[in-house]
Amino acid sequence: MAKQKIGKVVLAYSGGLDTSIIVPWLKENYDCEVICVCANIGQGDDLSGIEAKAIASGASKCYVQDLREEFIVNYIYPTIQAGAVYERKYLLGTSFARPLIAKAQVEIAEMEGADAVAHGCTGKGNDQVRFELTYQALNPKLRVIAPWREWTIRSREDAIAYAQKHNVPVTATLKSIYSRDWNIWHLSHEGGILEDPWQEPEPAMYQLTVAPEQAPDEPEYVEIEFDKGAPRKINGRAMGAIELLTTLNQLGAKHGIGRVDLVENRLVGMKSHGVYETPGGTILVHAHDALEELCLDRETLHYKQQIALKYADLVYNGQWFTPLREALDAFVRETQKTVTGTVRLKLYKGNVILVGRKSPYSLYREDYATFGQEDVYNQKDAEGFIRLFGLPLKVRALMEIERHGKSAYAAPDYSKFKRD
Repeated sequence: MAKQKIGKVVLAYSGGLDTSIIVPWLKENYDCEVICVCANIGQGDDLSGIEAKAIASGASKCYVQDLREEFIVNYIYPTIQAGAVYERKYLLGTSFARPLIAKAQVEIAEMEGADAVAHGCTGKGNDQVRFELTYQALNPKLRVIAPWREWTIRSREDAIAYAQKHNVPVTATLKSIYSRDWNIWHLSHEGGILEDPWQEPEPAMYQLTVAPEQAPDEPEYVEIEFDKGAPRKINGRAMGAIELLTTLNQLGAKHGIGRVDLVENRLVGMKSHGVYETPGGTILVHAHDALEELCLDRETLHYKQQIALKYADLVYNGQWFTPLREALDAFVRETQKTVTGTVRLKLYKGNVILVGRKSPYSLYREDYATFGQEDVYNQKDAEGFIRLFGLPLKVRALMEIERHGKSAYAAPDYSKFKRD
């Protein structure tokens, strides 16, 4: 029995079991044409047969879009430049990928004259929020269909049975005990033994990085050159965004870099335990931070560190297409005008070790910092500065002495204490 007549639905499609059975489920329950959108964001899957598979599942069309360049330049780089890290550890790999995929859906929906969009996110996670906030921001007239919040399918066995009944071409392989999300920025792991945060992750779980103890015994040096906050060269060689991040991923993975174990606070209210592998991203974040230390003045750097927390929350919560994120981006872009230069790092057994940085916009001057230099910094000037800087403390202490005969921080009279 069809729930409601809809003309066309654009589905975010991966080719896996869940999204494959969503195709016939949408047709059966909404009496609609289904158009699939598959985004290549560097997830490592072979997408050559994805269009044929979608059509064999019942879709009328399948758009396969290479969004890797857009993903890196318009989503990853701005987040690095903002310094946004969720709960001090998570580099937001899944978080900023979802708005990009949802944006592609909306664009196809408008081009095809579709009535609705659909996704395969569960009702327990963050991704449903990230997809649907993007739909609302870009085209609130599109109806949103979330099968996992509607259907009666509750297990992999249910899904396989549904696929067989509807002649959906899926291979019923043994499902990994881990739930994973992979793109060119990171690989995440949830579920399995990770559901007990006391358990150490098993070595076989990791898919990208070698264990630090198995990494090469010799360190490797790498130089990354930035232009206005964006990485442009590795070891002096100019690279496009995809090649650059791929190269750093290979370097980081080789040296066991980028493993993070985090119990995070999901937006929907529960905690989850995840392990992330972000080899190239970890290197880039370290390098960018090091260059900012050199190029930004104290007040700008400190204020930027404050807004980085808000920026991370916005990205994690799916609020990419919001006026606040755009306003913060404008501030960040202004700060990046002088973040140009080169950073040298040493990679060794899971560690990213800063060993050098230089910039034509460096605010560090050895001749200014030298104790013997008097024409730029006169040490006698410090006395007046300290008096003014400490004036509130002085006034408070004088008032306490006037009232109580001593400062609140005065040393106690130890002569009154008895010895045993």
